Amino acid sequence: MKARIIAVGERMPTWVADGFAEYRKRLTRELPLELIEVKARGSDRDPAHATIAEGEALLSAARDLHVVALDGGGEHWSSEQLARQLSNWRMAGRDLAFLIGGADGHADCVLQRADQRWSLGPLTLPHMLVRLVVAEQLYRAATILAGHPYHRT
Repeated sequence: MKARIIAVGERMPTWVADGFAEYRKRLTRELPLELIEVKARGSDRDPAHATIAEGEALLSAARDLHVVALDGGGEHWSSEQLARQLSNWRMAGRDLAFLIGGADGHADCVLQRADQRWSLGPLTLPHMLVRLVVAEQLYRAATILAGHPYHRT
């Protein structure tokens, strides 16, 4: 099984890119992780139209994958619950796509297509940082399943 983080926006700050690269490297065996960036809306576009265009770009990169939309209205999972999700996803045998929307969130088409919706909590996080948090939490979930001491309760 492989996973993709498909995110609106390009060019992560160096510190985010470095952190993401570290967790991607750590996940190489347990869950190969790929990052796909789609272009954010232009400043001259209508926000509603731009959100739809971003959503279509996200979905285009997520064809035939199990889609998990990062969304404030989604399910809240503890690290242990995420590990159980990861185990279930592995047993289902489909590759994963974690979709991170732009500044105005996801278009309705993304939320309707999503197989699951995951909320990282009530905080508003910078979209670039969400990539790093998702990668770290996937690594944590993989280590829980492997009995690795990275995750200590």
